[in-house]
Amino acid sequence: MAVYTEVSDDALVRFVAGYDIGTVLSSKGIAEGVENSNYLLHTDRGNYILTLYEKRVDPGDLPFFLGLMEHLASRGITCPLPVKNRAGEALGELAGRPAAIISFLDGMWVRRPTAAHCAEVGEALARFHLAGADFPIRRPNALTLPSWRPLFERSRARADEVAPGLSADILAELDHLEAAWPSDLPAGVIHADLFPDNVFFIGQDLSGLIDFYFACNDFLAFDIATCLNSWCFEPDLAFNITKGRAILSAYERVRPLTDRERTSLPLLCRGSALRFLLTRLYDWLNVPPGALVKPKDPIEYLRKLRFHRTIADASGYGLALDAPPSAGVVPAGAAS
Repeated sequence: MAVYTEVSDDALVRFVAGYDIGTVLSSKGIAEGVENSNYLLHTDRGNYILTLYEKRVDPGDLPFFLGLMEHLASRGITCPLPVKNRAGEALGELAGRPAAIISFLDGMWVRRPTAAHCAEVGEALARFHLAGADFPIRRPNALTLPSWRPLFERSRARADEVAPGLSADILAELDHLEAAWPSDLPAGVIHADLFPDNVFFIGQDLSGLIDFYFACNDFLAFDIATCLNSWCFEPDLAFNITKGRAILSAYERVRPLTDRERTSLPLLCRGSALRFLLTRLYDWLNVPPGALVKPKDPIEYLRKLRFHRTIADASGYGLALDAPPSAGVVPAGAAS
């Protein structure tokens, strides 16, 4: 979430008048995230999230995103729901952007996840995958293997400004992944961005999933790889195998992985790390002037990528291991 487009008070009041959600009392921009403009909207009937979809979002994808939330909620997944206006539409226009009002979800995201939080995430992700199996709309992943090299070309000329040798490192990784990427894994709807700030908790209990604007159809295990990348590294970028084990074992209690998914997990983790390295690199070099958004450091994902290069099989992430929690931390970035 972020704020790129400012909304005047008068325009906001006129827009909200088209909904049966009461009178606007206040609104506040939400600075986290990178994709859309988001506001916390407070009316005399409660709190809502107002989202303006920015230019990087294809308006043709919005029925997928909004419909997916409704579909998941109908199958027991706790997530925000689009609020329909008086005309029965979930999508409108505000400040020259497609816009929607989304229900407010109670809870908060955790800054320092524990293994218990990770177990909750693993279970929720598996339930999400099962719930999305019969969602009828398809959306290809725009940020998977075929897109990575073209995306890198947009940053290649300046990549070494971020880290010496970064361009050559990324090109070598692209060569490897393009030669080895699997083609026969179980696929379906994935969240594709299930970072800690997109999962809400009340205490130790997961209260819901948010931000489905990268959701798409792809390998289910690619979602797991993204969770390992985003939940299981400590602030010093050491991989916590206890957290990895918590995600994987909780996931498999709901949806067991196939043998092919297990053997592909290190490669998928490398691909997920490269995907976020590339998008962060582009955003780092191309922050829109005046945007209320802080770009995220791409080097974090370079170090995670280098860690995954050292992993021979899924046991390196805690899959099917019985090691005690004290065995938990593996250095990241040990390999070049």
